[in-house]
Amino acid sequence: MANELTHFDASGNAHMVDVSEKKETERIARASGRILVSPAVYEAIAGGTAKKGDVLGVARIAGIMAAKKTSDAIPLCHPLPLTRVSIDFGLLPEASAVEARAEVKTRGVTGVEMEALHAVSVALLTIYDMCKALDKRMEITALHLDAKSGGKSGDFQR
Repeated sequence: MANELTHFDASGNAHMVDVSEKKETERIARASGRILVSPAVYEAIAGGTAKKGDVLGVARIAGIMAAKKTSDAIPLCHPLPLTRVSIDFGLLPEASAVEARAEVKTRGVTGVEMEALHAVSVALLTIYDMCKALDKRMEITALHLDAKSGGKSGDFQR
């Protein structure tokens, strides 16, 4: 594992990493996170009764859109041609929570970890936005990279 931060040059200035010499490979990343909600919010999401409509359907589309726009939000990310983005949700009644999971794929010279993390973040923020009229105490938590494959650094499994 490299012990240097790649987004800084020898003088300590931030820069976009030059990936022009890297080999093109299939890259896959999976990330997940949770939003903890009140029982009332959980019931509105699970029952499809939220006033703003299909919370998880809208959050899925928001997550997909976010993955495609990651380089617009995170300054040193490369814009990537994504070949697949999927967002899935798990309802966790015992925790009064919703888990969001993203998988992002590309064939390219740099990985899609940030795209997967960004997708989950925005999907969870969308749930918050759609349900905040019911309760503003929701908490987004446990956002992390679950796995990645492809590239020089090899595979990672959390």
